[in-house]
Amino acid sequence: MSNRSDNGQIAESIGPLLAQHPDETGVLPLTDSQEAFAARIQLAGQAEFTLDLQYYIWRNDRTGALMFEAIHKAADRGVKVRLLLDDINTAGLDAVLTGLQAHPNIEIRLFNPLRMRWPRFINYLYDLRRINRRMHNKAFIVDGQMLISGGRNISDEYFGANDDLLFADLDALMIGDVVGRVSQMFDNFWNCDSAVPLGELMTIAKPKPLSALSERASVVESDPGAQEYVEAIEKLSFFQKVKEHELDFVWARVDMVCDPPSKGLGKAKPHQLIGHQLQQAIGEPSSHINLVSPYFVPTRAGVDQLVKFARQGITIAILTNSLAATDVAVVHAGYAKWRKRLLRAGIQLFELQRLSPLARRQERKERRKRMKGKKGRFGSSASSLHAKTFEVDHERVFFGSFNFDPRSVQLNTELGFVIHSDKLARMIAREFSKTVPHYAYKVDLIDNKIVWEERLGREVTRYRHEPVASWWRRVATRILERLPIDWLL
Repeated sequence: MSNRSDNGQIAESIGPLLAQHPDETGVLPLTDSQEAFAARIQLAGQAEFTLDLQYYIWRNDRTGALMFEAIHKAADRGVKVRLLLDDINTAGLDAVLTGLQAHPNIEIRLFNPLRMRWPRFINYLYDLRRINRRMHNKAFIVDGQMLISGGRNISDEYFGANDDLLFADLDALMIGDVVGRVSQMFDNFWNCDSAVPLGELMTIAKPKPLSALSERASVVESDPGAQEYVEAIEKLSFFQKVKEHELDFVWARVDMVCDPPSKGLGKAKPHQLIGHQLQQAIGEPSSHINLVSPYFVPTRAGVDQLVKFARQGITIAILTNSLAATDVAVVHAGYAKWRKRLLRAGIQLFELQRLSPLARRQERKERRKRMKGKKGRFGSSASSLHAKTFEVDHERVFFGSFNFDPRSVQLNTELGFVIHSDKLARMIAREFSKTVPHYAYKVDLIDNKIVWEERLGREVTRYRHEPVASWWRRVATRILERLPIDWLL
């Protein structure tokens, strides 16, 4: 079923741009976390026909509650809403979701659902093979005309609404050619065997009335701790900029790469998987690779390939989380054991620093300045890295939900985009080289020992062990490095 509408205010607003760029996609990177949330909230508020939403995580925190209310209001206006969530992270949400589903214009399905709703752990005892496969895709499709996709889930840490944690993430607003293909992808997932209507699952949770959901959103909006954030969002006037053509879209050929839903059941063929599609779309690098991945688990085969590229004279730089910054410490072990070999091959490694509370407060001050008109930067400071992107030869860019780890390759379904644009690729390469050294440790080898180099202005500090990370975390990582668990990471 196609949910594209060629009528309505969104189609009217972007129509002249699409006419100037047939067969191309307009891409607007959303690097600022609050702007990324404002884009979603305001576009949901402008939807007239359909909202198709697909997410791995959707929490009922500040931003999650506001987004739930945004789709509730859209449904009240007559918009048909389809919400497809992966079920692994929906603990405690059954009451909210069944309440939303009571609306005649809202349908909800769960991907690879846990049949036993409570206690949830019982599912792992008899159905681990299936529920270990998750839907990691992220897509926000408005009237079949506008798309937001990339790395962000719906939760406070992805949108700068959490004082304790801020993810450096990346997604993009897209219009034009690729949107129809993503809509078809959504339909394929929506209609697959793994997507089960919420009403077919047995739950003991009492549905939360729609009025209670609205009340919860009102409480969030009036909360003094969230008021500054909500006001900043309201001032962004995102859709007004769309209508007045003030947004600087990058126009280019864009390839969508994605896994089929059958991967969720372990039934996809190798040539159907995102890894194969990505290789076909990117091609062989000839000069440069700048790679950003929060969960970088290259495995022996991946390291062999990177070392081969380096020996061919290709310049490679990789940014991932430091042990202190990562939110999944066990994954760090799958990367750490390959550091020496990568460094010996001449590959540059950077590890994002974890910000102190003081530095996070400074980041919030800088963000408030950006709300007044100053432009944000790719890779701005954060507590933890979550963006997944790379650029090749200053010509091609990938971004999406795909991590460079075995889980993304073999188990989870993923969605991403290859943008054939030297303008965007050079911008990312420039920001990588300008920004990363100031927010990340440069990892190096001295006397065959790994050192971490931190730059603060002209001052350089070198660490002989993983900076900031606790002693027990460092020891646990060293132990995990020796275990054959890469396939789980």
